[in-house]
Amino acid sequence: MTDVIVVGGGHNGLTCAAYLAAAGLKVTVLERRDVVGGAAVTEEFYPGFRNSVASYTVSLLNPKVIRDLELHRHGLKVVERKMSNFLPLGGDHFCVGEGRTKAEVARFSARDAERLDAYGDRLERIADVLRELVLMTPPNLVEGGLARAIPELLKSASLGRRLSKLDMTGKRDLLALFSQSAGDWLDGWFESEPIKAAYGFDGVVGNYASPYTPGSAYVLLHHVFGEVNGKKGAWGHAIGGMGAITQAMAACCRERGVEIRTGTGVAEVLVEKGRATGVVTGAGETLKARAVVSNLHPKQLFGKLVDEAHQPADFRERIGRYRSGSGTFRMNVALSELPRFSVLPELGDHLTAGIIIAPSLDYMDRAYTDARHHGWSKAPIVEMLIPSTLDDSLAPAGRHVASLFCQHVAPALPDGRSWDDCREEVADLMIATVDRHAPGFRASVLGRQVLSPLDLERTFGLVGGDIMHGNLSLDQMFSARPVLGAGDYRTPVAGLYQCGAGTHPGGGVTGAPGHNAAREVVRDARRRRF
Repeated sequence: MTDVIVVGGGHNGLTCAAYLAAAGLKVTVLERRDVVGGAAVTEEFYPGFRNSVASYTVSLLNPKVIRDLELHRHGLKVVERKMSNFLPLGGDHFCVGEGRTKAEVARFSARDAERLDAYGDRLERIADVLRELVLMTPPNLVEGGLARAIPELLKSASLGRRLSKLDMTGKRDLLALFSQSAGDWLDGWFESEPIKAAYGFDGVVGNYASPYTPGSAYVLLHHVFGEVNGKKGAWGHAIGGMGAITQAMAACCRERGVEIRTGTGVAEVLVEKGRATGVVTGAGETLKARAVVSNLHPKQLFGKLVDEAHQPADFRERIGRYRSGSGTFRMNVALSELPRFSVLPELGDHLTAGIIIAPSLDYMDRAYTDARHHGWSKAPIVEMLIPSTLDDSLAPAGRHVASLFCQHVAPALPDGRSWDDCREEVADLMIATVDRHAPGFRASVLGRQVLSPLDLERTFGLVGGDIMHGNLSLDQMFSARPVLGAGDYRTPVAGLYQCGAGTHPGGGVTGAPGHNAAREVVRDARRRRF
């Protein structure tokens, strides 16, 4: 018997396992696929071409996780983009990057350029507070006596002390960012479309919603509290792709004695007398443990692996209504040459950036409305990264790879249509969208890998293609993620924990849910609660 079985070898499962092993527990990780990493993997998708096939860029990976797991010693190297973002516009372009943004904004609005520093300062103050909350276990709403309530009250007091660091302006900004739409927030600051589009894109990434949907301002905020090599708000690339992160995590796990078994899916979580006691694998093997930690999406765990008889009725009903579906369509393409954009045809730093094809908030709003009615937008939102401009290990000499991260498409198509029947049609549209801005792009495509929302669910367990493992809405955040009363990584089944992005603080390659869940498991182990 092992102490803890971790179900799912995604980055949070590996992070959790590494911390548990460091605390002296015997840990086994079970991964359904033949490679660990979940959605953070690097694979060959076309002969000679490798890429981060699902998650594709680095910023949110928590610095404490990097230090504690010694990821750099285990081979991780992250390089910053030479430019943050590049937006092709109708007859013009817009660049975002250190030392560039203010001059770029001034070309469109002197007033916006003057307000840019104040905007950044106020957003950064909020982001600093949230960075402190990322590694905090949320206060959990519990039933029972005073003994159970007091620890949660102390957590609430600690949260209050953190929020009290904000002055009144900061508190008002925080309220606005949690309740307003990204569009309303940005309209209150700026008048020119390019800067609103550049910042507003963060409000629709992994969020099947209009930039004018209330709550999307928080999604914008969620994407700005990362850092690269100590530089706050920066985005970068892991040399060797996102799989370099999870391979470094796996190396740390093995060094600490963790057993990692790939090609081993789990069919059932065993529950005896109300307590998780192990798992049954897809091959029918029974594995016993003192505790089980799930890195899976909450709907997969409680909808497929835990018998309904062991779940309280209200909890089961609310997990069934847990909203998940980010409207993401993901492509990897092998290129014979770099694209040349009509508005900036020379090769340069802009090709290392996140290239955003979405010139205005109205464009993003129409894309969402289109997708709601038709299943996908005729003028879609596409972000393209060309990581081979920073990492020549991904493609043959003189060739390149590109990631296309496309919004908005419907997680489930209307009128009963299947993504299996529409996948290639939409992929052609995405290629054509880039080609309109970079003529010749379509002709340069040597091969492509296409992942619809359904493919992302089948391959990586992203229910509804949701890269966040569930909507980042107020009723699905912090203490209420995934369900109020189960926000502290524990579940209604004793000895069964969650460590995936369906728990606080949510999606992105952060490692934070795995870090936090491990802390609670170790705490229970030391209190002999297993």
